[in-house]
Amino acid sequence: MTNEHGKSDSPIVPEKLPNKADEAAEAMEGRGLAKGNLFQRNARRTQSRESVHSGLERVREAVKRDRKDRLTALMHHVYDVEQLRRAYHGVKHDAVPGIDGESWKGYGEDLEVNLQDLSDRLRRGAYRARPVKRVYIPKADGRKRPIGIPALEDKIVQRAVVHVLNCIWEQDFLGFSYGFRPGRSPHDALDALHVGIRRRKVSWVLDADIRSFFDTLRHEWLVKFIEHRVADRRVVHLIQKWLKAGVLEGQERLHSDIGTVQGGSISPLLANMYLHYAFDLWLQKWRTTQAKGEVIVVRFADDFVLGFQYRHEAEGFAADLRERMARFGLELHAEKTRLIEFGRFAAENRERRGEGKPETFNFLGFTHICGKTRQGKFTVVRKTIRNRLQAKLKEVTTELRRRMHEPVPEVGAYLRSVVAGHIRYFGVPMNGPSIRMFYMEVGRRWVKVLRRRSHKHHLTWERMKRLIAKWIPPARICHPYPLTRFYAITQGKSPVR
Repeated sequence: MTNEHGKSDSPIVPEKLPNKADEAAEAMEGRGLAKGNLFQRNARRTQSRESVHSGLERVREAVKRDRKDRLTALMHHVYDVEQLRRAYHGVKHDAVPGIDGESWKGYGEDLEVNLQDLSDRLRRGAYRARPVKRVYIPKADGRKRPIGIPALEDKIVQRAVVHVLNCIWEQDFLGFSYGFRPGRSPHDALDALHVGIRRRKVSWVLDADIRSFFDTLRHEWLVKFIEHRVADRRVVHLIQKWLKAGVLEGQERLHSDIGTVQGGSISPLLANMYLHYAFDLWLQKWRTTQAKGEVIVVRFADDFVLGFQYRHEAEGFAADLRERMARFGLELHAEKTRLIEFGRFAAENRERRGEGKPETFNFLGFTHICGKTRQGKFTVVRKTIRNRLQAKLKEVTTELRRRMHEPVPEVGAYLRSVVAGHIRYFGVPMNGPSIRMFYMEVGRRWVKVLRRRSHKHHLTWERMKRLIAKWIPPARICHPYPLTRFYAITQGKSPVR
């Protein structure tokens, strides 16, 4: 592999500052490689797999040696058959087929022949990206979110490209970026935000959201950002094929020079690349050169929260942020972007001024509230967002009615899956009332549906309690306190320890 050295000539990309993780909400940057990042392990299972891992390891080492390196030989890692095979097995087995109509199972019936053919087409440059099939899914606020379903081979190649490019950009991405990254989860972001607000001098919170981010990012900027690190024109051209493939909505094929379709494996990485250069590096430089007080930030994809010590700095940053976003074709959502007084002294300050309780903000499914522990100390209370809870209960009710006459074990298995998944995500400390309410509401609605199956039901509450105990898992807190888990993950390297 050959490397092209030299400084970037792009005037709009600020030089990346050393990633010192100097804020509580960024301390996770200091940890090692994520165990879940399978393609980066050095396990020697087969000869081909060993070569894939060693090759990607060399890519990662080259990036570490020179932070301004532009890699020129990457495509052979993408069309490696072993890499494509791993990507195929990473695709969801029950995913809805794209416009090709090809299912995961059907493609796998002659897997080796299909992968070898795909590899040959990628090597020769004969691979063609297909349009993405667009579908709409309902959102909690009643609107519909457009989702793209790529063809199966596009999914496979995209996953292979993501595996390779992650070796590069995972070395560059900053610690406060959590969305769609290997080894990082929404709860890591929630923990970092909780620790940052509690342990830093935060008095004002800017809750920001970019309007229709995936639909408005500009292709020309995205290509420039990719070329900042990748000099292999074949990889860049491959990504451009997906951007230009368009969307198939009904029988109409739509093309655009802006936006990337949500649903593809490559879209989250492209989004993180875009915001890394348009937002993250700029923010890092802003707070080290302009901010006098403390500033924390947690970003999950296009949704981010910032904490400020001083109000005037928060207001000044919000104005600068709007200008920065506009420069890259982005716009802050006016209704979802707010500056509120929030932190350990917010309640006292507002009471002194004769104002009400501190406002709340939503982030990653939780409403964040200024509260106190049993010892009277300040803490951040997180509760399930009310409309999201109601939307989920409505969805469960609709499904129960559809399954009204199905056997109890089948319905019970469905409810077990739904409730267990809800508790696994929302079962955080101090959110017990919300998850218990969800548990009880699901049981109550199941009772109503079962009693409507016959005009003369004989379902007593005693029998129903046995059914609920058998099929619906109890509501319990399954996540540790943020401080405990945050310090465990960062291995004691957090500066607020």
